[in-house]
Amino acid sequence: MLGKGTKLYSILTGSCPKCHQESMYENPNPYVLTKLFKMHERCSHCNTKYKIEPSFFYGSMYVSYAVGIAFAVAAFVISFLFIGTDLKTSFIAIVVTLVLFLPVIIRLSRNIWINLFMKYDENLAKKKV
Repeated sequence: MLGKGTKLYSILTGSCPKCHQESMYENPNPYVLTKLFKMHERCSHCNTKYKIEPSFFYGSMYVSYAVGIAFAVAAFVISFLFIGTDLKTSFIAIVVTLVLFLPVIIRLSRNIWINLFMKYDENLAKKKV
């Protein structure tokens, strides 16, 4: 379910959506904030161009809203229902969660967005450049 060849693998690892052989990002760690948005132009393994058109990743902002809501709901459920904090503390937990996970949310959103438009190609994955 999470192995190479699945969309989930590419989304969670930030790997090339077509071959899953390398990271799309110059630095795979989203917490290196100076390199958060820096992506390779193309995959060095299969030559897939990541930025399909200018401003392609603007669409990922819509995805980031949904991903941010998912993180906020998770923070609320954990703090209010499981830990038993009051509403004010739960709100603070949501804000802190969103701030701390912002780089992860941005990367996940970009990964989901590009995976909507590209799919894994087993032939490209096996190809040697």
